[in-house]
Amino acid sequence: MIAIIDYGVGNLFSLRSSFDAIGAETVITSDPDVIRSADKVLLPGVGAFEDARRKLRLSGLDKVVVEEATAGKRIMGICLGMQMLFERSYEYGEHEGLGLLSGSVIGMQGTLPEDLKIPHIGWNSLSVKSEHPIFKYVKDGDFVYFVHSYYAVDCDNSLLATTDYGKEITAAVASGNVCGTQFHPEKSGEVGLGILRAFAEW
Repeated sequence: MIAIIDYGVGNLFSLRSSFDAIGAETVITSDPDVIRSADKVLLPGVGAFEDARRKLRLSGLDKVVVEEATAGKRIMGICLGMQMLFERSYEYGEHEGLGLLSGSVIGMQGTLPEDLKIPHIGWNSLSVKSEHPIFKYVKDGDFVYFVHSYYAVDCDNSLLATTDYGKEITAAVASGNVCGTQFHPEKSGEVGLGILRAFAEW
């Protein structure tokens, strides 16, 4: 069973529908005991880093995620959920992440060519940098759906894939039992369903 963490932020029901489509058992929960009993944990997230991180901390679920990850449970973050796996974010100030992955999250503003729109919204192709079980059904050049204004840097030791948006942007990461996607698998058609299926099988 995959526990989809409910802390007031994220496309919870879209995610559950996607897992339903591939026949994977999930539960949307904010109960630490349910999360601890799950086989895998998924951390979703949309919106601002500081707000999401605060909600996760107030719920006490940040400690549960870190404890479960440290114990070896497989954890996947999606979009803002992926960003929170890193050490820090510089979105409207500096904010502490969960520290499960090395690296930081910075804004696109001022780092991309000026003619590119921010946020980065829409379909873009993946450049696969290394093999990983969650990319079992992914091939280089596959298209996935992005919606974000911030991205991870200084994460070469966990870099799984990038996408080109005026420069190479981190698209997916993985280290040990922790992984994440900047894009939304639940909005990425068959490619996205393949990633969720691979996570369920991992």
